[in-house]
Amino acid sequence: MTKSQQVLVTGATGTVGRQVVAELLARGHAVRALTRDPAKADFPAGVETVRGDLTDPDSLVPALEGVTGLHLITFGGAFFAPLETGPRILELARAAGVRRVTVLHGGGPSPLEDAVRADDGVDWTVLMPVEFMSNALEWAPGIADADEVREPFAGRLSAMVHEGDIGAVAAIALTEEGHAGREYVITGPEPLTLGDKVAVLAAARGREISLVELTREQAVAQWRAAGRPEDVIGFLLEVYGNTPEVGRTVVDTVEKVTGRPARTFAEWAAEHAAAFGATGAA
Repeated sequence: MTKSQQVLVTGATGTVGRQVVAELLARGHAVRALTRDPAKADFPAGVETVRGDLTDPDSLVPALEGVTGLHLITFGGAFFAPLETGPRILELARAAGVRRVTVLHGGGPSPLEDAVRADDGVDWTVLMPVEFMSNALEWAPGIADADEVREPFAGRLSAMVHEGDIGAVAAIALTEEGHAGREYVITGPEPLTLGDKVAVLAAARGREISLVELTREQAVAQWRAAGRPEDVIGFLLEVYGNTPEVGRTVVDTVEKVTGRPARTFAEWAAEHAAAFGATGAA
């Protein structure tokens, strides 16, 4: 059993951040969760919630006291802009005695990730997950209300990953030796089409779901009606219409790092069946 350590998790209220917090807690480590609004954080018992903002590095000084591991995200502030404060954050982290840093890759180049990679004063690990299984929650209203998923590019493949597995890889990299300077692509155990995903969700909730394949034009109209910015729409068209190889290729990072297989989409769907209008216990 790894000796208990103190870890600061930034982005702690996010999809991955909450999983990092939960995994560290389950492994017996002291967890400090950073948020701009502690009153709204709602973390489990045993988690120390602290106020801080990555856009204001000096606000992290009290939170870094006694910390040996630091989990970072690459954006911050009210508008989720790319963080330019990486060098100062790392300077403060080293001064506080932080030994290990993980950074959650944001899907493209970022100044903070560049700063982490260039720092030789800490053992850093870059986490590069593919599509989150939790993205399927975007379909929940349409499934619960109309028993259907309306999406383009039905044949696209994704090796989507359970967000809990991202948290598990992060927790181990933050508290154990052997992960310094590593870039971990993190995937689930199988590539799935849209049809595969819909079938899994239908089985989990106990009722059929129709897949309505939209044309490119219909998809753009749907996303605009939902208020998505044009740059996001362009990104979705690219990654859905021409999914990069890394996003559809299974790798065994989860098993190598954690010692157990990556969780399946069926497991994720069973955990979240109620969100999709389950007819009974999943």
